[in-house]
Amino acid sequence: MVRGGELLMSFLTVRHSTVYRYSEPVGLGEHRMMFRPRESHDLRLIRTHLAITPQPAHLRWLHDPFDNSVAVATFEGTTLELRFESAVTLEHFENSPPEYPLEEYARTYPFRYSDEDFPDLVRALAPRYRSEAVASWALQFLDPSETTDTMKILRSMTHGIRDQFTYSRRVEKGVQSPDKTLLSQQGSCRDFAVLMMEAARSLGIAARFVSGYVVTPGGSGMKGGGATHAWVQAYLPGAGWIDFDPTNSIVGNRNLIRVAVAWAPEQVLPLWGTYDGPAGACLGMEVSVTVTEV
Repeated sequence: MVRGGELLMSFLTVRHSTVYRYSEPVGLGEHRMMFRPRESHDLRLIRTHLAITPQPAHLRWLHDPFDNSVAVATFEGTTLELRFESAVTLEHFENSPPEYPLEEYARTYPFRYSDEDFPDLVRALAPRYRSEAVASWALQFLDPSETTDTMKILRSMTHGIRDQFTYSRRVEKGVQSPDKTLLSQQGSCRDFAVLMMEAARSLGIAARFVSGYVVTPGGSGMKGGGATHAWVQAYLPGAGWIDFDPTNSIVGNRNLIRVAVAWAPEQVLPLWGTYDGPAGACLGMEVSVTVTEV
């Protein structure tokens, strides 16, 4: 890691492998992949490589409505195994400690988004799970006084999830509802991200779901490594979209590599597709993610 003033720069390599195995030869339908990180002022791609076995008949790239990079593969013939291998080397910039120059009117809560911003944030403000329990849980992060520092609310919520809940890695598809997370007091990174996203929205703060990778240095106690990771971004006037990882109590982009953003987790699945064969032909899926500093 290179330190220049308060700017930290890292060269990282992300290797993401997914393997499907089948009990008998199956035909493969279209598969869509979100493996390529989002380039930005704080992330620059140096090299990318994507290998798919069997080799697809056609492979094309597109940008979805959120400007995420999506690879689309179509296949011919049958196979007993389907393998995806992605390798990305990137330059990651981190402001440490992060400073967020919010607009004066947004520094304390409650605040109202400007007439200019509001139309673009409607979907980020709309709850997907209407829950009195989530709205009530979110209120604990407000000061008893009439106003609360806006960043303090989101920082406290980020740390609160880490302190109040038990991390449990789940291999099942999908996310559990925020009510179930509150009731069970445990969840995966994507469950915590959905809870925080819905809690922020219940307070009138625009939020969206983020899928990507997390750097987990040895001995750091960071969770979510070995697979894709999930967290949330909140939009605050003057600072824009800010990363909050409730699984690891991270505020800012430290150790986080964004791949895709959307209003809901089902819109940013790292990999999805179909096969033509018996329903029980798929023997399972193996996923491996490693992030190393170069």
